[in-house]
Amino acid sequence: MDSESLRIFSAVARELSITHAATRLGRAPSNVTTRIQQLEADFGCELFVRTGKRMALSAAGERLLDYAQRMLALEEEARHVVGGGLSGGALRIGSMESTAATRLPSLLAGYHAKYPTTRLELTTGPSRPLLEQVRTGRLDCAFIALPPSFSGAESLVDLGLVATTVWREDLKLLLPASESKARRAADVRTRSLAAFPLGCTYRNFAEDLLGTAGSSEWTVQEMASYHAMVACVAAGACVTLLPASVLAIADAPAALRTLNAGHADTLLVSRRNYDVPAFQQLVAQLAGGKP
Repeated sequence: MDSESLRIFSAVARELSITHAATRLGRAPSNVTTRIQQLEADFGCELFVRTGKRMALSAAGERLLDYAQRMLALEEEARHVVGGGLSGGALRIGSMESTAATRLPSLLAGYHAKYPTTRLELTTGPSRPLLEQVRTGRLDCAFIALPPSFSGAESLVDLGLVATTVWREDLKLLLPASESKARRAADVRTRSLAAFPLGCTYRNFAEDLLGTAGSSEWTVQEMASYHAMVACVAAGACVTLLPASVLAIADAPAALRTLNAGHADTLLVSRRNYDVPAFQQLVAQLAGGKP
């Protein structure tokens, strides 16, 4: 097993097609097939389940894929660090949807203008899964908000992580037009909350604010985007909690009501002692200084 074999395996796992992976890699399909067969012989198990012309990762293949991605990322990181950042390298960034929509476009555009040889990879999702991906090395850093169960950035120490506060977001509880008389969360009569899946910190804030925990009156409609949440509120079907910065670009109907819902800090989280040039350049970009 070598890095090139792992790179080929990762490509096949992504494409679930020998032909497509070969095209992506610029190799002959027969060469890709041979490499996969060699890996399977090396591990003594099938990495893919083949049904006719279709392929799917086996349980062993899914386990190997996680290791392969981390090993390839570590190899690239080593080349980047040992070369003093001259190779450009890659920076795998995680982000909440709200941050990716409102804060990162200008930040990452500026970063790319300064460091065009560094490959930026962006993954979005709820804070808790992103935190875990940074801890396990699948991401290099992430922009997250800590859930209420965390006492602060100090809580990350036991996870081997460090965090820096980069933005403070004002939070708004967005209500249907029918909630015109609501002056505080306790006045809200709508009993449905639109939110991202479990693991989203803003969902935690909303559930605490509205007292939904253990309540048989409340339902949660899980959605994949803020646009869907705003549309659901506009339809009068639910309420939602979102940063004011997102609401400002959401084109929400003027008739919708908002209540102040406090604030939340956005943190940049990374592993302790992660002193890679590409990451330090991002930190400098955030600070408005020079690395």
